Amino acid sequence: MSAKFNMLSDLSDGNYVGNGSSSKSHDGKEESAIVEIIMDVHGDSVDLRSIKPATGDGNLEKDYQLGLSGKGLEKKSSFGSSFVRTASVRLKQVSREMKTFASFSKGAQGRHLDKTKTSAAHALKGLKFISKTDGGAGWAQVEKRFDELTVNTNGYLPRSQFARCIGMNEESKAFAGELFDALARKTNITGDSINKAQLKDFWDQISDQSFDSRLRVFFDMVDTNADGRITEGEIREIICLCGTTNKLSNIQNRAEEYAALIMEELDPEKCGYIMIENLETLLLHGPSHSSRGDRRYLSQMLSQKLKPTYETNPVVRWFQSTKYFLLDNWKRIWVLALWIGVSLGLFAYKFVQYRNKAAYEVMGHCVCMAKGAAETLKLNMAIILLPVCRNTLTWLRNKTKLGVVVPFDDNIYFHMLIAAGITVGVAIHAIYHLACDFPRILHASSEKYNLIEPFFGDRPSNYWVFVKSVEGVTGIVLVILMAIAFTLATPRFRRGKLNLPKSLKKIAGFNSFWYCHHIFIIVYALLIVHGVYLYLAKKWYQKTTWMYLAVPVTIYAVERLIRALRSSIKQVSIIKVACYPGNVLALQMSKPPGFTYKSGEYIFVKCPAVSPFEWHPFSITSAPGDDYLSVHIRVLGDWTRQLQAKFSQACQPPSNGISGLLKAECLQGDNNSNTLPRVIIDGPYGAPAQDYKDYEVVLLVGLGIGATPMISILKDIVNNLKALEEEEDNTLENGTVPSQSRVSSPGGLRDFKTKRAYFYWVTREQGSFDWFKGIMNEVAEADHSGVIELHNYCTSVYEEGDARSALIAMLQSIHHEKKGVDIVSGTRVKSHFAKPDWRSVYKRIALNHAETTVGVFYCGQPALTKELQHLASDFSHKTSTKFDFHKENF
Repeated sequence: MSAKFNMLSDLSDGNYVGNGSSSKSHDGKEESAIVEIIMDVHGDSVDLRSIKPATGDGNLEKDYQLGLSGKGLEKKSSFGSSFVRTASVRLKQVSREMKTFASFSKGAQGRHLDKTKTSAAHALKGLKFISKTDGGAGWAQVEKRFDELTVNTNGYLPRSQFARCIGMNEESKAFAGELFDALARKTNITGDSINKAQLKDFWDQISDQSFDSRLRVFFDMVDTNADGRITEGEIREIICLCGTTNKLSNIQNRAEEYAALIMEELDPEKCGYIMIENLETLLLHGPSHSSRGDRRYLSQMLSQKLKPTYETNPVVRWFQSTKYFLLDNWKRIWVLALWIGVSLGLFAYKFVQYRNKAAYEVMGHCVCMAKGAAETLKLNMAIILLPVCRNTLTWLRNKTKLGVVVPFDDNIYFHMLIAAGITVGVAIHAIYHLACDFPRILHASSEKYNLIEPFFGDRPSNYWVFVKSVEGVTGIVLVILMAIAFTLATPRFRRGKLNLPKSLKKIAGFNSFWYCHHIFIIVYALLIVHGVYLYLAKKWYQKTTWMYLAVPVTIYAVERLIRALRSSIKQVSIIKVACYPGNVLALQMSKPPGFTYKSGEYIFVKCPAVSPFEWHPFSITSAPGDDYLSVHIRVLGDWTRQLQAKFSQACQPPSNGISGLLKAECLQGDNNSNTLPRVIIDGPYGAPAQDYKDYEVVLLVGLGIGATPMISILKDIVNNLKALEEEEDNTLENGTVPSQSRVSSPGGLRDFKTKRAYFYWVTREQGSFDWFKGIMNEVAEADHSGVIELHNYCTSVYEEGDARSALIAMLQSIHHEKKGVDIVSGTRVKSHFAKPDWRSVYKRIALNHAETTVGVFYCGQPALTKELQHLASDFSHKTSTKFDFHKENF
């Protein structure tokens, strides 16, 4: 049956009325706000077929379908599109009411919802046993795997191989085993293996698109004794199973409590069991109820993909891509162009200079190439120190406006790029000298050798004369030391990812990189000696190596001196130590007098008990307004492991000869506080995230321990908001301004521009949420104006829609509604499952903040950098919202 309605609306407030109304158009004329709605009614389900103006004008429907791509975001929505979107929301409410009325009119016996078409359709997404990543390719792939797995079992698939056969991963083996048992009970299979026909029957059941079929399979999994009822014990067992499958140890430990909570919700009459109808109610109304309104509001806009318009003309396409590249990278480009230009200029200058000297007659172009490369080598050995002069860079970043044109965030990348230039220069210089110049001198005629005799003296008798000279020895040692330092600095060596024999394991890792990198002192000393003992330059002003190095080496030496003095003066004492799951050590230290910093900055930490020389950088997690300093250290390498061991031994005495600190706190004043290892800090140093205040809207993304600088920013935002509220209250009441001491950040409230912050924290382990549990709760409670939007993602939990996480989602919804605490994170912030859809994240921010520049700050593994940076560029070019991407680099 079809039904047609004409609806009127008072668009001045967006509320529908039933007695008729009109509204004024943009030109002031009154126009009828009547639209024609056609719905299909099938039994007790109501489906919306179309919305169009009653006058027959198609503009409203056209506006309603307006996409999000291109410049559509830059225009304000029209009267028609706004009306139809509002009408759509209202009509969905009406359809639910009609559905409910129809279901009551039929009575209990005749009730049957067509769940694929009603508002309960979202529940279908909550019981998918096979997802696109775990075997959703279809029966053909399952059959192929069956044939491979049953080669030696006479065509029978054992229960232990069921998960692998249907495409589930090894971590879901226990879940797949319970699924196998449920399907076997249903089909009266008593053995622990099945043939291909039985597997096909199993597959048909778990891949059935009917909600009722999926619900029955899930119910049978929980109902292990097949009596048609689910008891509290059976719920506890399935909670433990889902907790194991999703790596949620906290949920396993509290399974009994959560089972009682579900029984309390679904068994109010204390029968001691629940039926399939109760489980259906939980699925239909539990997991997504709190967020469905927002999803419905944005469903059509967010379902569209922002795809760049493909330009068929290759010239135009190249021009557009080039323009976008220049707009995104102009700071890097001009610095890179300047560096390359100066290097090429010096190379050409030396090449031409030696082209006109007598040595050219003997050694030819070889001496020109060697000397040209040597000149670029002098330049690069000088400027490679500047990107790591952190005090200087921090001062330039904070006190000058050079950041507008100089990409300070890329200092480490520029350091590595110069190192690559040095490698090329050393290779050219060494090869042309050793393989070309020296052999030509040895084989030169007496007449030609007379041209260079003033420089080389008596004619050398053999090749080793050159090698054993001061120039030769210093040059060869320089090449060897540079090769070692460069090799150990490569990512695979530095991060210890090479599969080396056990005896060679120690040559890889951060410690080896750190120590070998500090042989630069010897390298620079040898370089100066090498530059003094030159064959072809005898006058002092011709020996220019020291001239290149003088200023950069002096700046670097002063930096190290300042660092040593500051770390000895600004001493800290340990206030609190905590070791959290996921191998994270948290240190809370006293704040030295006069120590000021900005959120997002970092400090260097040294522990003499571990190593008297090593300094390691860590982001500050406390806010500038706090009276303490805190850092969170992920235990990954040798130094961090030894640091954790030192504090573990001091905080928790060994038990039975074994010292293991899983989660403990050591507070100042305890008996062991005097034995805590001494920690020395140096800093603070500037980082990209400190510039968050320059943006009204910020997107903060932390991957794992990469959330550390973002946590400081969140606390800083809350502190600044409190100060702003106090300032406004005092101004209104007394006409006075509060003391600047209440302002958390250097520079005061005048520098604070942030009005909206989106925080996304993505982590693999549930225990990671313990790192910042108190801070997250504090931010959630203190943010009364809703400036900060918090999102926690636990990637170990299967995505929403997977049957393996369905019960977790139900339990999460009930627990959060009743107690206000999320069962995954243990905070007031409700967690999401799997990984975020970053395109949707950007899209939603672009919708909410048109004509705005959004600062995107990311800290974490490099794997996500490319995607976030690409999306920032894509949305900046194709919407009215500009995204500035910044990544933390140490």
